[in-house]
Amino acid sequence: MATVELTKENFDQTVSENPFVLIDFWAGWCRPCLQFAPVYEKASEANPDLVFAKVDTEAQQELAAAFEITSIPTLMIVRDQVAIFSQPGALPEAALTDLIGQARALDMEEVRAKIAASPQDGQAGTAQA
Repeated sequence: MATVELTKENFDQTVSENPFVLIDFWAGWCRPCLQFAPVYEKASEANPDLVFAKVDTEAQQELAAAFEITSIPTLMIVRDQVAIFSQPGALPEAALTDLIGQARALDMEEVRAKIAASPQDGQAGTAQA
């Protein structure tokens, strides 16, 4: 599957209709973003069952602000509408492959139970703009 361009108009639908979405927050002027792009594309080709998406933080400033993106590139993983990972920085190919494996292995029932048991600090919960 080709990488999907996310906007504030299609973000909620993309995340709610797909059980596993990787999101790359990037900008065209960002050298590390441009260096990470081929690594991200290769991972998307190697994992055709997952949705790989990109958010251009220049064009989608409202969406980037909603997720408090202050450094790019930032990679976010959303499983079953729960943001399970978010970290700035370009990952090398091996680290991205390992991260995808770890995210696939997560027991989402256990994740939901931990979220329900934790004090509401505004960080846990569903991934919605």
